[in-house]
Amino acid sequence: MRIATWNVNSLKARQEAVEKWLAKAEPDVLLVQETKLSDADAPVMPFSMLGYDLVHHGEGRWNGVGILSRIGASDVVSNFGDGPVRDSSAGSGLMVSEEDDFNPFDEARMVSAVCGGIRFVSLYAPNGRVVGSPFFAGKLRWFERLRRWLDETQAADAPLVLGGDFNVTPADEDVWSPARAHGGTHVSEPEREALAVLRSWGLVDAYRAVRPERGRFSWWDYRAGMFHRNEGMRIDLLYASAPVAARVVWAEIDREARKGPPTPSDHAPVVVDLDEPGKAFDAGWEGALARIAARTKPRP
Repeated sequence: MRIATWNVNSLKARQEAVEKWLAKAEPDVLLVQETKLSDADAPVMPFSMLGYDLVHHGEGRWNGVGILSRIGASDVVSNFGDGPVRDSSAGSGLMVSEEDDFNPFDEARMVSAVCGGIRFVSLYAPNGRVVGSPFFAGKLRWFERLRRWLDETQAADAPLVLGGDFNVTPADEDVWSPARAHGGTHVSEPEREALAVLRSWGLVDAYRAVRPERGRFSWWDYRAGMFHRNEGMRIDLLYASAPVAARVVWAEIDREARKGPPTPSDHAPVVVDLDEPGKAFDAGWEGALARIAARTKPRP
């Protein structure tokens, strides 16, 4: 079984790219984030024609999560089972303001379904914006709710995969420069502690379990050539319970999918294979790091 996660940064804008990537990598389950669609606008039929069921939990212009599965999907849970979220679609009357990310529990950030005997959870963690801000506090509360949902609803020995954009780097090796990133979100101790508490439920970082190399990231800012200098972070994660983690045989981040044209997502797909390797594909890392090192001056 091939499992992947990808923050597509607008499924409407990236529909063609996602369809091409499905053909390229042939995942059995793809978790997607930041779809920026309402459920009514989710492209169920186009993906069905490609052999994938789409489970979607969206609100409109912002956020949104989904699960694409070609092995079936059942027992769907959204928003931790806490009820509906806001409507942020065009015409809803919801205005962008400094408070638009204050209540992460009123946003479409979690959807779950059982696919092929494994419960998958697609997650889009709040950004947090500024350490110490109300948005940052809301981010930490969201991680607490996720851990409580696991405690209340999931058995530790059950097959489970949590995947998505966690907006946190687990450790310093997951950021291009700890010194330059210090003091910001995604690298702070409170965020990493929240992630560690989540892992302590009994989860394994499936990618890192088989890929210890430094320098491979899943997100690069659009600005200032950060992708071409490989100044990125590994914030897109696949966390697996022990029964699933024991089956992991291969993992990769598809750097090629971060390239345009047209304008790509600022994230790349993270892929994990269970039991045996899936379809081979060029992830673009071969030689890339050497070329980047040759043209980039060392920084702390």
